[in-house]
Amino acid sequence: MADWKKAALPESATIREAIASLDRSALQIVLVVDGETHLKGTITDGDIRRALLRGEGMEAPVTKAMKENPITAGPEIDRATVLKWMKQFNIAQVPVVDDGGHIVGLETLSQLMRQQDSGNWVVIMAGGLGTRLRPLTEDLPKPLIPVGGKPVLEGIIERLAEQGFKRLFLSVNYQSEKVEDYFKDGSKWGVEITYLEENKRLGTAGALHLLPERPVEPFLVMNADLMTDIDFRRLVDFHKEQEADATMGVRDYRLQVPYGVIDTRGHRITGIVEKPVQSYFVNGGIYALSPSVLSYVPEDEMYDMPELFEALIKDGGLAAAFPIHEYWIDIGRFEDLDKAQEEYGAVFGKDGAMKGKVL
Repeated sequence: MADWKKAALPESATIREAIASLDRSALQIVLVVDGETHLKGTITDGDIRRALLRGEGMEAPVTKAMKENPITAGPEIDRATVLKWMKQFNIAQVPVVDDGGHIVGLETLSQLMRQQDSGNWVVIMAGGLGTRLRPLTEDLPKPLIPVGGKPVLEGIIERLAEQGFKRLFLSVNYQSEKVEDYFKDGSKWGVEITYLEENKRLGTAGALHLLPERPVEPFLVMNADLMTDIDFRRLVDFHKEQEADATMGVRDYRLQVPYGVIDTRGHRITGIVEKPVQSYFVNGGIYALSPSVLSYVPEDEMYDMPELFEALIKDGGLAAAFPIHEYWIDIGRFEDLDKAQEEYGAVFGKDGAMKGKVL
């Protein structure tokens, strides 16, 4: 059994601390306990994302996100039965508690899952012109722009490979020969790369019709100009848990009004809010899609991912939002590229981080 104490947090802990615990323990669960080690509830990554979508803040107590009556096993229950429950209820962790409700262990499949290759495909949109980064992209396609001493797309591929994603498709167009010459068949990174050749610009979803066949499992689609330390498996798991047709990774984006905002009723002032902050979820450029949504993608036409989501929603399909609380930055503008260069070492722990201005 796993060391459950690595995943334990008191009821007074915050959602922010729960996120840190999930990342630190690698057990994919938080066990909320009282001072006498009674199990009060559990929190998974999906529970946290759902709490954020409900509007809970990072400093809210873990009780706002926890599942109060999780599936548990007694010390006498054999492992075969626990494995059966995991399959039946689509869960990867089962806390073990004694007759008094004290937690005494944790059965988990996470380590086993980490050792297995994922059967989920990944499509990376790498054919953009990089117009906002000219003149840098006049001789270099955007996916090959170095961040931290290596092309940004190489960093994406490395993280996907580490997480078990082995079947990759790169949609290429602008200066495609340079991308293909650098990554070749992907064997250097332990992955299999197939290139989807765009004869014209097809947008962020149009190239999906170039897939050689329809995947069997849900698959990921993402832009090639992102720097993130997201656990892509969690996105796939969340997509499955929600039984979604399409799931969009979303970022919390905040705007502060620099003035006092006046609430009125007719000519009467009813309240004043000083410099309020407006919060929105914005598209993060990372998606999990069920194979069935490929029927929305037209053949050989410009088609963007928001159009796919809008069509799906119009037809009554389930489009889910997956809040990205991990590090994420789009290097499509010079100011963001400079920021990514400066932050790379601190975020990814590499000695080769490039500091300062690019140009």
